[in-house]
Amino acid sequence: MSPLEDQNLRLLRAKDAIDRDYARPLDVPALARIALMSPSHFTRSFRGTFGETPHQYLRRRRIERAMALLRAHSATVTDVAAKVGFESLGTFSRTFRAITGTSPSEYRASARPLAVPVCFVKAWTRPSRFG
Repeated sequence: MSPLEDQNLRLLRAKDAIDRDYARPLDVPALARIALMSPSHFTRSFRGTFGETPHQYLRRRRIERAMALLRAHSATVTDVAAKVGFESLGTFSRTFRAITGTSPSEYRASARPLAVPVCFVKAWTRPSRFG
């Protein structure tokens, strides 16, 4: 295995940890330990490989999960924010609006459950940093 392939595998382990534990408090040093890298090297490598910093990826992943909860459940916006790992409703709402362009309440009011497999719904509604 080449050094680049080894680095990519370690970065994928950290990315998988974000996907699996998105609702838990995660920080760069903990993720860097998973990837067996220093925090600064991990951040640079993650951004170079995936096009966004680990923090940006974590925020986007949390909002993606929140979008699914807002579409499918009757939980309050505050409950959704807590379930996806936000400690503050204000931070959740501000982040949600920054990524999706709408507030969580507006999104819930306009979103409808789709009668297609969940994997398609997730792909179609995934927030993109590209707009």
